[in-house]
Amino acid sequence: MSDVSQAFAELKRGSDEILLEDELLEKLKTGKRLKIKAGFDPTAPDLHFGHTVLINKLRQFQQQGHEVIFLIGDFTGMIGDPTGKNVTRKALSKEDVLANAETYKEQVFKILDPAKTTIAFNSTWMDKLGAAGMLKLASRQTVARMMERDDFKKRYANGQPIAIHEFMYPLAQGWDSVALEADVELGGTDQKFNLLMGRELQKSEGQRPQTVLMMPLLEGLDGVQKMSKSLNNYIGITDSPTEMFGKIMSISDDLMWRYYELLSFKAIDEIESYKTKIANGTNPRDVKIDLAKELIARFHDNDAAEAAHQEFINRFQKGAIPDDMPELELISEGGEIAIANLLKDAGLSASTSEAMRMIKQGAAKIEGEKIVDNKLVIAAGTTSVYQIGKRKFARVTVK
Repeated sequence: MSDVSQAFAELKRGSDEILLEDELLEKLKTGKRLKIKAGFDPTAPDLHFGHTVLINKLRQFQQQGHEVIFLIGDFTGMIGDPTGKNVTRKALSKEDVLANAETYKEQVFKILDPAKTTIAFNSTWMDKLGAAGMLKLASRQTVARMMERDDFKKRYANGQPIAIHEFMYPLAQGWDSVALEADVELGGTDQKFNLLMGRELQKSEGQRPQTVLMMPLLEGLDGVQKMSKSLNNYIGITDSPTEMFGKIMSISDDLMWRYYELLSFKAIDEIESYKTKIANGTNPRDVKIDLAKELIARFHDNDAAEAAHQEFINRFQKGAIPDDMPELELISEGGEIAIANLLKDAGLSASTSEAMRMIKQGAAKIEGEKIVDNKLVIAAGTTSVYQIGKRKFARVTVK
């Protein structure tokens, strides 16, 4: 395999779609230092592991010698990305956006090399457009084209309002690519409309259109919905080492491989070797521990990772959770089971209402961590230790 083929294979790893693959391969073959762009609207002060899927991909481009542009959408953040939203987003103040942007800069350098990363703010060129420039930009697309967006189409069909300024978001994101003369733009699969807008605007400006590389949306701790702070199924970059360790150990064995693919920097061959070890009898928990230590070391350091592991051992492997406990399998409906039903069916509570009460009182735990959401659903493929009070334990596999 040639160096270019190896580079392309690494960049393609974990991606959902590349538009167009032949374009990216051709650009890599030129040997040119490509401009790689990924934009983040600073709508909240902290990033979580879901955000790092794109940042990890930026790191791969960076390691191959390309120019990485971490674009902070201080202008677009005030519009609010309508992607996936069924209501108009509340506008953020300039002060809030800038404050959040500062925390973003601190956090991304836990992954990217600060000496090789360009931090850009899209207000730099968007502010210069002025009213006349924005009107000219708005003339580049029709309302019919905007209504091709799935979220706009659904809102219109449901009689939900769409504010005029929301149409400007994809145009503004696309104009970022023109201003930066981007060769490649990264984004999640939910950003396809916005990403392709950049290609269209670049073509109209006589630029070579950017290649679009889309990454999948990382599932949260529940293994079902995408990672989100609002759903409380996230692992934050700024979480403590102990929090990170506990959350990572709580994910299902199946979800673990998704996290390895999208979050780990380990080689594909090494990850495959883990799968072989498990097939030959290694406890998946031990492989999950390696993942937890790798990620904690990235956002804290190696000592913190080792300390979190030792705390886990002290809490859960030295008598806090007994070795001898009931082990059972529960059949899920539709690939998941509600936590209250699980606790009842596992014999840990007399009823779902009692289970809900135990959760509210902080007496219900998964792998030693308190269950805080009584609406939590457990995905099929999960094996975990559930606990009510100090004496009731069960190791449950959800099928």
